[in-house]
Amino acid sequence: MARKAQTDSGDAAANPGRLKQIALTYKMTRRSDPKVGLVVAGVGILVFGVLLGIGFLIGHPVYLGILGFVLAFLAMAIVFGRRAERAAFGQMEGQPGAAAAVLQNVGRGWTTTPAVAMNRSQDVVHRAVGKAGVVLVAEGNPNRVRALLAAEKKRMARIVVDVPVHDIVVGDGEGQVPLKKVRTTMLKYPRVLSGPQVTAANDRLRAMGDMMSNMPLPKGPMPKGMRMPRGGKMR
Repeated sequence: MARKAQTDSGDAAANPGRLKQIALTYKMTRRSDPKVGLVVAGVGILVFGVLLGIGFLIGHPVYLGILGFVLAFLAMAIVFGRRAERAAFGQMEGQPGAAAAVLQNVGRGWTTTPAVAMNRSQDVVHRAVGKAGVVLVAEGNPNRVRALLAAEKKRMARIVVDVPVHDIVVGDGEGQVPLKKVRTTMLKYPRVLSGPQVTAANDRLRAMGDMMSNMPLPKGPMPKGMRMPRGGKMR
């Protein structure tokens, strides 16, 4: 009974947290997408209305009404999720550290190290390691970040000679990848490494250390949401 009471109290405490998170997400989305509420509600009403109408036509309004309610809720959740994601990317676009935030949410199997290379202009290169190999993601001025990418590749060449290395430059120009497509681009790379090979590559790269430990950093606070890489030191 005590365990049940503890479980019930935990669920009760968790639900307000989830509702608060949904409310905050809605407010954030509404700032850049004022019609999100109308669109989501319209989708729900349309799906429910269609299923209920079919139910009356075939003589089973109750069954189809229940099914319509469930499907309407699911459709509303999907539409809201997509519009919220689009709004989030829109607000992150062009912000320092945005690519690092995306990499942190690529999914399981990827190990992300933000800011393995950076210059005084805050052009930055992040690193992700997974079964597709090493992915270097650069954000900043396209001309300057390509030099950073080349330097990072050269530095890594002596450490992970048998691991594929991909590079992405975030942006909307030619040869660049928009921020919202970084995750899907990474997931499309062929998986060529086994789990132990990924672990070995990560260990070697950690042993190599990050460029941030021996290079001057730009003055001012770190961008919001960016984390110092493990082992990194600020001088």
